[in-house]
Amino acid sequence: VSGAGEPPRPAGGGGSRVGVRGEPAVDSLAQLPAPGNLKVHLYNAQQALSWEPVSLDSDPRPVVYQVQYKYSTSSNWYDVNKEDSKVDCTNLTRTECDFTANSLSEGFPRRFNISLRVRAKLGGLISAWATAPWFEHYRNATIGPPENIRVTPEEGSLIIRLSAPFDVPASEAYFVYYVYYWEKTGDKQVTDPFESNFITLNDLKPLRVYCFQVQAKLILTKENISRPGHLSNISCSKTAADASVKLQQDILAAATTFLVLSVVVGSCLFLVLKYRGLVKHWFHSPPSIPSQIEEYLKDPAQPILDALDKDSSPKEDTWDSVSVVTFPENEQEGTPQSSWNQNADPSHQPTEGVL
Repeated sequence: VSGAGEPPRPAGGGGSRVGVRGEPAVDSLAQLPAPGNLKVHLYNAQQALSWEPVSLDSDPRPVVYQVQYKYSTSSNWYDVNKEDSKVDCTNLTRTECDFTANSLSEGFPRRFNISLRVRAKLGGLISAWATAPWFEHYRNATIGPPENIRVTPEEGSLIIRLSAPFDVPASEAYFVYYVYYWEKTGDKQVTDPFESNFITLNDLKPLRVYCFQVQAKLILTKENISRPGHLSNISCSKTAADASVKLQQDILAAATTFLVLSVVVGSCLFLVLKYRGLVKHWFHSPPSIPSQIEEYLKDPAQPILDALDKDSSPKEDTWDSVSVVTFPENEQEGTPQSSWNQNADPSHQPTEGVL
């Protein structure tokens, strides 16, 4: 038996009480079979009782069920009702009574032994009570894996954040966590227990993929009892690079960039040399007057451009006078020019024309 006595009950919440034997006189006349295969479900903070349904072939009316509880330190049974347990399981049509606590102050105390029983009712017929085994939540509950697992890669490490499987009072119990981790191709290792929800896996190789699982273990504060929980799903993450690896990466990136630029510049230079004639043609610009000379020419004190413009203006055509000398066909060759000029007929005098 765990606990010093019966836990306090809500004020005014007496519930239905039954004697030590727990059987009303009408149970001796029961014609309904008792519910069978009672199971108490305890997973993390969940508390529930289930059973197999009861029916009568001769009566189609629905069967209802009544659930009661008691502590190992008490001889009295109490109804599981809203006044005492925040849930009503006195006239159930379903075959389960879920009395899971919504907070640490509700539900059955987790460090006390508790027993549950259920019976069926159909009109005026009432079955015998069927009783479930005793249980203590902390001793019998199944502990699930941690929740909300998040991982952050760091330099040669992994930082794991998580939440407890369920809330427990610090005065009664607490959780510790174990991390099973391994490199993709390595052996599995396990850490020492962590009491914090903030776990750091150190001394890992940089830029390596590590997989891990986390297990929560419930430790009872006042008793030498621990309850290991289920392992979480496998999660994998790649560690970040440390300072030396980052330096190597920076050097490699710089060398790669320099090599690429060298290849590009060399290729451009090769193409320019090979096709320099074509490049000259593309980039050839018409000749222009140097700016110093142009400023000199535009100086008002030196009207050279105006003079050039005037000289280059079109002028009237000029004619030159020429003399054309013709020889008569009947003149003999070899006659001196002076003699035939003197004796020639005036009609054969040289004519002056204009070309």
